[in-house]
Amino acid sequence: MENENLRILNRDTIKYIAVFAMLLNHISLAFLEKGTFIGELFLDIGYFTAPVMCYFLVEGYHYTRSKRKYAVRLLGFALISQAPFYMALSHGEKFPGMLNMMFTLFICLLILEVKVQVFNEKVKILLYALLIFANSFCDWPTMASVYTLLFAYAYGSQWKMRRAFGISAAIFLLSTYMTNSELFSVEKAMLLTGCAELGVLAAAAAVLYFYNGQQAVRGRTFSKWFFYIFYPAHLLVIGMIRMFCV
Repeated sequence: MENENLRILNRDTIKYIAVFAMLLNHISLAFLEKGTFIGELFLDIGYFTAPVMCYFLVEGYHYTRSKRKYAVRLLGFALISQAPFYMALSHGEKFPGMLNMMFTLFICLLILEVKVQVFNEKVKILLYALLIFANSFCDWPTMASVYTLLFAYAYGSQWKMRRAFGISAAIFLLSTYMTNSELFSVEKAMLLTGCAELGVLAAAAAVLYFYNGQQAVRGRTFSKWFFYIFYPAHLLVIGMIRMFCV
């Protein structure tokens, strides 16, 4: 029997942790040198965020009263966030090269809609492929779609969800090693990949073993809008620091 005493974290607490992890990741991308200890530490902590946010996107899809309003919020904040995203995380390119994470979550929401609303399997697979391709032009390319699909098909079963997190961690491990192996020696690539994997494993532990399935008792409205507003706000601050102080 699982130890229910471990389930001490509500949804909002885990999201706040994810937001803080994302902030460290963006600080690393904006200001720190890749391959250094502190740069990689902040970057790796940030890998906690994507699986957590995709999991709660799947959960939120099942609970939201209006999926249309949910989609409009994500798309609206995606549009608002694009300029700050470019200011904070571009590195001299003429164009940012990718769309921000809010676009990623919007596309993942469309993936969930396809899963529920489209019954023809061939059409469903085609739409999945198109949306995953679209996601490749966004932050968290491809992996966010993988997380979302795995969690969506596992939702409602603790055993299936554990398997989904295991599969997603394995895919992340392989894709990260392939990227690192192009930049570093085999030994360093393996070390960096293993450290990056810890963020994903921490996300799995938070959701599977510490999440109590509840929202915070107080401040729900504040938390709801904080998670939307913080994203463009922190990118704007990072971008302004880069423009005027670095």
